[in-house]
Amino acid sequence: MLISGESGTGKEVVARAIHFHGDRSEKPFVPINCTAIPEGLLESELFGHVRGAFTGAHASKRGLFERPTAARSSSTRSGDMGLALQGKLLRVLQDREIRAVGGTQSVRVDVRIIAATNRDLEVEIASGRFREDLFYRLNVIPLHIPPLRERPDDIPALVEGFLRRHAEGRRRFLSPEAIERLLAHPWRGNARELENVIERALRAERRRDARTDDVPLPGAPAPQKATSDDFLRAAATRGMTLHELDEQYTEQVLQQTGGNKVQAARILGIDRKTLYRRAEREARNTAHPKEA
Repeated sequence: MLISGESGTGKEVVARAIHFHGDRSEKPFVPINCTAIPEGLLESELFGHVRGAFTGAHASKRGLFERPTAARSSSTRSGDMGLALQGKLLRVLQDREIRAVGGTQSVRVDVRIIAATNRDLEVEIASGRFREDLFYRLNVIPLHIPPLRERPDDIPALVEGFLRRHAEGRRRFLSPEAIERLLAHPWRGNARELENVIERALRAERRRDARTDDVPLPGAPAPQKATSDDFLRAAATRGMTLHELDEQYTEQVLQQTGGNKVQAARILGIDRKTLYRRAEREARNTAHPKEA
């Protein structure tokens, strides 16, 4: 299988999903970033080496394709391999065998390779940087992931997932206005850039100098902070009741104090037992929501 797409589109996420929904889901998934490992070391990492194969090889080492010996899936960025290493990978696909660096014996392996690349491999073939026979071996099931700017409908779902991942168990969400700002952004870094933006917004909120809705879009000026007069004018425009104002202000104070009810009660000028009763009431309403 060959997964293609721009950097940051989530190719490894897709590879993991394919593995964990397949017939090898109980076996290990081994991601390998070929770009991050020098080619000389990458060959040893993938295929292993025997003692004395090169300077510093004081002991034999089994490669990732061989350990563990149980069948598994391996996600590789094959577009970044040199031609010699591509030839060895082709042998793995054709013969299901590997030979360690410096070794003389071949070893049978049982792996499924899911390749991912952000390069146009047909252009790489034409320029002589990628083997055509390896391309056809990998491209049995092609899967292209479009850039995020071409699938804006995915942004709300991605935001929800990133909030769950980085909010440390707290319930966080973005307003429709904040989502609209995200939808209008070009996202040259794709889903990876979006995740970084959401994580920065949550970290700024934890420093108590921003709200989750203060999404720091790259290249955009920081959103201006609303004053108390702005808040009261907006509340009056929306026709909010005193009870609704009290609930919202109490929630804001609790967020600012990190959930410390003693400190929040001191700021609000109320007994902390009132906050505990409020929390118990919310818990009951969550467990037993009223029917519409």
